Amino acid sequence: QVHLVESGGGLVQAGGSLRLSCTASGRPFNNYAMGWFRQAPGEVREFVSYITWNGDKTDYADSVKGRFTISRDNAKNTMYLQMNSLHPEDPAVYYCAARRTNSEQRYASDEYAYWGPGPPVTVSS
Repeated sequence: QVHLVESGGGLVQAGGSLRLSCTASGRPFNNYAMGWFRQAPGEVREFVSYITWNGDKTDYADSVKGRFTISRDNAKNTMYLQMNSLHPEDPAVYYCAARRTNSEQRYASDEYAYWGPGPPVTVSS
C-alpha cells in the first residue's frame, strides 16, 4: 500500500505559478513511476504528466507542455509539479498517482493503483 498526500493547491491569478507536492508513505517510493492527473467539474479525469521511478524520463499532456514541470526527490519520497503561466482552463482538482508496478502504460488513469485526495487549483482571470 502507498499513501499519497498532495499539498500546494490554491488560488492563483492567470499567468501565475503554483507548485504542487505529493508525499508518499508506505511502500518504497522509488518502486513506482508516478503521474499527475486533473479533473475539472463535469469533466473526465485527464492525464497531465508522468515521471519514471528514477526521474530519467518525463512526459506531458500537450495542453501543459512547456508550462508545467514534473520532478521527484526519492530521498524525500516526494514528487512535484511546477505549474507556470496558469491559464483559465487549468483549474481542476489535481491528483498525484502511483502507477501499477506491472504496467508500462502512462496515460490511462486505470494504470495507476494509488491516488492522493487531490487539492483544488483555481485560476482567477
